[in-house]
Amino acid sequence: MKVTVVMDNTVPTGAKHHFLGEHGLSLLIETGEKRILMDAGQSVAIINNLSLLDVSPRSLDMAVLSHGHYDHAGGFFHVLQHAQKKLPLYAHRDIFTERYSAAGGTRKYIGIPYVKDQLTTLGVEWRLITEPTQLTPNLWLSGSVPRVTEYEHGDAKLVLECDGCDCQDTIADDMSLYHVVGKDMVVIGGCTHSGLVNTVRHGFSVTGATRLAGWVGGTHLGPVSEEQQQETIQALADWQPDFVAANHCTGFAMMSALREKFKAKFIPAFIGTVMEW
Repeated sequence: MKVTVVMDNTVPTGAKHHFLGEHGLSLLIETGEKRILMDAGQSVAIINNLSLLDVSPRSLDMAVLSHGHYDHAGGFFHVLQHAQKKLPLYAHRDIFTERYSAAGGTRKYIGIPYVKDQLTTLGVEWRLITEPTQLTPNLWLSGSVPRVTEYEHGDAKLVLECDGCDCQDTIADDMSLYHVVGKDMVVIGGCTHSGLVNTVRHGFSVTGATRLAGWVGGTHLGPVSEEQQQETIQALADWQPDFVAANHCTGFAMMSALREKFKAKFIPAFIGTVMEW
């Protein structure tokens, strides 16, 4: 398994290519059988970075959208334009929910910036699901993640319109990938709005794995409560993964905390980072 960070908030110092960074995430997953793009950032910058990594959108076998936010979905418009072919895209059936951010005293739309028909016209073959789905012999898509961990309350600044008022958006369409070899599982997440602990526990249930071997992707620890931050990092430490490769919505402070907890096992997963296991 090989995972390459195509888009993240950060271009690392000393990057060998002129990558473009933006608030967003995209991961290229190569299983040996399939080439899968998970999320696509928010803009045409995804095409620049794929090109510098010598990856043509035409070479993609399928795509996965972790959830319906602009910074994960916006770039798919441009990927499809360049792919010029039918592309299966797996996502939760609720990705087109109208959603907003109420941070900083302002309210702005942060959902997918295109209507479904636009992406269909460009070549999306929709695979809209809610249940766990096996994509390859060793790779599972989580489906809806049960919210069972008491301290994982999510981000109160993400809202829906409920009868004329704002109510918290739990991002029910949030999904992650599980790569399993034997009893070892690596979780590949987008933002993990479902909660990191909920996501890992669900992965064990879905796949039959018993050991968390690694974590890749966004954790959304940056915007949540201090209690959730501390409890999550301790739970992750208790699982004793071989590596923790975090980025995007994790935030600088939480990346620093993860580095302190996991030492050399922590990987700052900025643009161009490659992980193989």
